[in-house]
Amino acid sequence: MSIFRFKQFEVDQIGCAMKINTDGVLVGAMAQHSSPKNILDIGTGTGVIALMLAQRFPNANVEAVEIDDQAAETARKNFDNSIFADRLTIENIAFEQYDSNKKFDLIVSNPPFFVNDLKSEEIRKGIARHATENFFEMLIKKSNDILNDSGKLWFILPIKQANEVIKFASTYKLELSERIHIHSDLNKPTFRQMICLSRQKENLLERDFYLYESFQNHAQEYKMLLKEFFLAF
Repeated sequence: MSIFRFKQFEVDQIGCAMKINTDGVLVGAMAQHSSPKNILDIGTGTGVIALMLAQRFPNANVEAVEIDDQAAETARKNFDNSIFADRLTIENIAFEQYDSNKKFDLIVSNPPFFVNDLKSEEIRKGIARHATENFFEMLIKKSNDILNDSGKLWFILPIKQANEVIKFASTYKLELSERIHIHSDLNKPTFRQMICLSRQKENLLERDFYLYESFQNHAQEYKMLLKEFFLAF
């Protein structure tokens, strides 16, 4: 079924190489800022992260960038069909070519993260999940150029790639201010890191987050995080 129904909006996934997944909804629910006015979602795919942020921050305008033509068109329709339509816009363009005079308070991404790995046989899915050698440096450089002085950058990545992003960020004087270690359950190691970067020097906050408390039984913290979105919770 192509349509995924949330409490306040629907997401049609037709034509999208990357469907709604755990990484995406975690970014949409976890990325924090005290009062963002302008938000950017890089590589929006179905548009789910942008829609979640529009719901969470009712005073914010949310822009999205998506390189894939079909995904961008689907996201545009999802935006237009939502109650947040007047605060959502999308550009069908590679982030490398994205140009804005605007400064953003909150920039988020569930970016492609496989570098020099075997490319997917499905070319469009490969674009959605594979990055070139200099992708992360470009991502940080361009994000830094359009980030407000008090802005926040939030990304979700595997550990290796998260460490690379943190390293590149330091060259642009962006500090790691928060790191959330994502685990499947109490017995599993970290498989993703949610990282927050900012220009402000802050004490680093670190914590663990678990998706399940037992087989097929979501952890209470996960349910609480997504209860404003998922019909099941």
